[in-house]
Amino acid sequence: MSDKLKQLTGKNPKDFEPVAYSLINTPDVDLFKGLVERDDYLFDFVKNNVANRLKKNCNKDNYLNLLQLLKFYSPSYEDFIVSTLVKFANEDLTDTMLEIFNSGSDDEKTYCAKYFEYINDPLALDLVKRYAISENQVLSTNCIYALRAFGDKELFNQALEKLKSNDEYEQLSGAKFLVSYGDKSCTQEIVNAVKCSPLAENIASELPYLLPLHELNHIDKLFILNNIINGLGEVSSLSQVFDFELYNVFDEIINANLTPQTAVVLLNAIDKFDTLTENDEYLFDESKETKQEIFDIKVLLSSLNLSELKAMASEELRQDSPFVFTALEHASNIKKVRNLLACDNQTLILKTVEVLKKLGALTSQDKNLALENITDENITNIILAI
Repeated sequence: MSDKLKQLTGKNPKDFEPVAYSLINTPDVDLFKGLVERDDYLFDFVKNNVANRLKKNCNKDNYLNLLQLLKFYSPSYEDFIVSTLVKFANEDLTDTMLEIFNSGSDDEKTYCAKYFEYINDPLALDLVKRYAISENQVLSTNCIYALRAFGDKELFNQALEKLKSNDEYEQLSGAKFLVSYGDKSCTQEIVNAVKCSPLAENIASELPYLLPLHELNHIDKLFILNNIINGLGEVSSLSQVFDFELYNVFDEIINANLTPQTAVVLLNAIDKFDTLTENDEYLFDESKETKQEIFDIKVLLSSLNLSELKAMASEELRQDSPFVFTALEHASNIKKVRNLLACDNQTLILKTVEVLKKLGALTSQDKNLALENITDENITNIILAI
């Protein structure tokens, strides 16, 4: 870290005030580039302090200097840069931002998209739409925020249609767009997509950023929570337990009336948090706050009566239950498991055969019954090999 950067991020006003003044008024683009490159190594409160110091030095005579900083994008300094530009916005600045938005780098475009979230110039709308589907996730998200501010729903409606696609990646793309757009009216459509998508865990992990889990109806909350649990540590990072407010969600359902659906989800959670805390590879790179939260959730779940949960969860061993696959993972009632061999869901039949095998209860009659209802050659071959 350079001496100037140490001074800018330090605690002594005699050090940081002249450096902050120089960065804005020169402008010292190289110093700002170095600051952005240190994003991952500075505490949030330090970056907030720096942003405030820089913003304090911006005025009507030097705000155009900020345009030279747009080449280096950082979410930590986006607000101070864009809010300052918006404060002094005029027709000439907006024309300049349009030019940069059209021909600049992705970093520059990302700042511009945020600018046009506040300055809804209709000339920017086509560019906003174009980059709302960019592969650059930050640029795309800022453009989606801008579309919401414009009140434009063309791509919103297209995203709703993507949820019905047979392509799971189109479904996920649609869900991510809708979550970023922030219109809670599409919540149920996203929940329905989770129910039929091979990427259910991925879509479920997006939904709480649109609507917190505790605001969903009881069954949908449990269903989305169950998929989040399945993907935790693989699809979503462990630090997202804070975003999902999992401790509070578990505490709430533990203290409510126990239902078969709740029992299934809690059994799944107990298994998951046992796995997370018993395998070093999951927690090795996590912060101490995340580790503590994971262990706190495990302690909370450890108070539950496993026998009671398993007895209740067996009631979800039926084809029409959205929790049936998870219930099978914890099933011990062989009769109820065996009854699923007569269902018409071929994937569920295969899972049932596997569970019977795991329980040491699979018979040749079971396999024959299963094969009677199978038309998929691949599933047939798997069952024959079990």
